Amino acid sequence: MSEPLIFHIDVNSAFLSWEASYRVNTLGEEEDLRLIPSAVGGDIERRHGIVLAKSTPAKKYKITTGEPLVNALKKCPNLVIVPPNFDLYVKCSSELMKLLKEYAPEVEQYSIDEAFCNMTGTSMLYGSPVEFANKLKDIIKNELKFTVNIGISSNKILAKMASDFEKPDKVHTLFPNEISTKLWPLPVEDLFYVGRSTAQKLRKLGISTIGELADTDPEILRFHFKKHGEVIYNYANGIDNTPFEREPVKNKGYGNSITLSADLTDAKIAKQIILSLCETVAARIRADKAYIGVVSVSIVNFEFSHSSRQITLDSPTNVTEKIYETACMLFDNLWDNTPIRLLGVSTSHATDTAFEQYNMFDMDRFEKLSKLNNAIDSIRNKYGEDSVQRASFINSKQTHMTGGINKSKRNKRD
Repeated sequence: MSEPLIFHIDVNSAFLSWEASYRVNTLGEEEDLRLIPSAVGGDIERRHGIVLAKSTPAKKYKITTGEPLVNALKKCPNLVIVPPNFDLYVKCSSELMKLLKEYAPEVEQYSIDEAFCNMTGTSMLYGSPVEFANKLKDIIKNELKFTVNIGISSNKILAKMASDFEKPDKVHTLFPNEISTKLWPLPVEDLFYVGRSTAQKLRKLGISTIGELADTDPEILRFHFKKHGEVIYNYANGIDNTPFEREPVKNKGYGNSITLSADLTDAKIAKQIILSLCETVAARIRADKAYIGVVSVSIVNFEFSHSSRQITLDSPTNVTEKIYETACMLFDNLWDNTPIRLLGVSTSHATDTAFEQYNMFDMDRFEKLSKLNNAIDSIRNKYGEDSVQRASFINSKQTHMTGGINKSKRNKRD
């Protein structure tokens, strides 16, 4: 039986690369965004505009993904900023997955710009894994006009860690016998699943490197981090028994949030924003032919204090109006009139089946609303999401569907 062999393919600065490739190879622009300090980001006039992707030259100015554009411009006043084009990114992602399926027996799409390829048993066909990975990397660059990193190992976590080594346009291996020299010397925050908060707690425990984490008593990690401690202990030791998913994993929940352009103190406006969030969330739920059982609302106030409430519904739903009514009730119970900086609506306990528990007041209201929602989705899918909107948003400064990066998802129907 062949030893497991996994490739992890990761597009280098995906949104920026796809944007640059399109502008040069399709629009014929002479300036390549990849070769100058540049970034893909939102509206710099609004406070929630952030860096979604940056070029390699932009990294020299210490510009980071996720930071506000106003901060990035302070670091690099000549930074070229272009708006995101999510339809293009979905198309580029689809082309990449299609190409990978031509060479790999199994492909698991991990995100819009990442995929795992199960290459087990292909050595007789392709020869040396490293040589073939370099060939595949060059095929992607020549045919699709953007670069990737490829990590190679015997399981997914090690392959993913390998692809994150030196970039761009590189192939790296991280097999079990290389863990002590390639993985363990790295700072603990470089480990997948170790975020800033977890890293800070680990450092307070005297754990600074991945090797030190791997050598820590797992009981200590379980005590401080519960189940998450066991996960990061296994990852630090290169242990990953995650099965290869041939089909995309279904969403367990859906949510959106927005950082407001000015601190908010008006409940009426807040609820209009909640409605715009619910419109987007519910459209995504219906696009996946799903139903959700839990609704939650989160608030971050002007002092960056976070609070949230959630409630389990009597029965699963995908109806915008029901999610909105529930979210408004949660908001009324949660908000203490402190100025709001961020609002979020999220849902969980997703399922692909539903029953509606009617009462004497609802009667068949939600069944009719569900049909109406689906009809509106069809119109928006065909003519654009702005083709139908609620009257409450006419002459309003608030967009009727708030969702940022998820716009491409809600415009894409199966």
